[in-house]
Amino acid sequence: MSIIDFANVNVLIDFIVTVIVLITVTSGLLVLMKRTFVVVSLSLTAVLVILCKILCLDNAAIGLEITYFGMAIIYSMVNLQEFRYIVLNNVHIRRRGNKDNQMSKEAFYKLIADTVGSLSRTKTGAIITFEKSNPLDEIIKNGTAINAPVSQELLMTIFYPGTRLHDGAVVIKGNLIVAASVYYTPTTRALYGKYGSRHRAAFGISEITDSVTVVVSEETGRISIAYKANMESVSYDRFLDEFTEAMED
Repeated sequence: MSIIDFANVNVLIDFIVTVIVLITVTSGLLVLMKRTFVVVSLSLTAVLVILCKILCLDNAAIGLEITYFGMAIIYSMVNLQEFRYIVLNNVHIRRRGNKDNQMSKEAFYKLIADTVGSLSRTKTGAIITFEKSNPLDEIIKNGTAINAPVSQELLMTIFYPGTRLHDGAVVIKGNLIVAASVYYTPTTRALYGKYGSRHRAAFGISEITDSVTVVVSEETGRISIAYKANMESVSYDRFLDEFTEAMED
């Protein structure tokens, strides 16, 4: 078995270009998707391509390169909705700037009520946590940073079924969505009634912080508010009043 001749300028340039392309594409996809399977499969394939290049296994290297870029294209196509979210995120930041940061409490609460109403009507599962006096900085480290002004369109996009971010919680601080796809330690307490993983997670975060968490069931569209280690189902007609009371408490 021969080893690549790094003394050959053309061979060296080809090797360097290959490494740079692999690192660039892999890094870009990992930053955007951050999925374990993507990390493992792309990284492993890229390493095998480089190894085959070093060992002068040209046919194997070509086959692996085709496989690698095929996977990269498939991953990108599967996550087009996620890329759409990123574009919308940037658009909201550019268009709205600090306008939303100056939103009154009443307008903010109404925006949340309208958003929750839309999520409920479409039976789009959601869990949204509103930070109060207890910082959630450590908890949101397991999620994806957003740092975009709150808007109904952005929240609906995040929780759209099939996107990577829709399963976890969105954390809002002030009028800013600071993170999405945040996972909480679910409560170990026995809950009476039909409660899913989102409700147990919401109850769990309410046991250790003073945050207010709103949950929308994807099965029934039912709206619940978790606060101070308590969870109550509320009708949409009563949501704005109940939410305002919890936030102002």
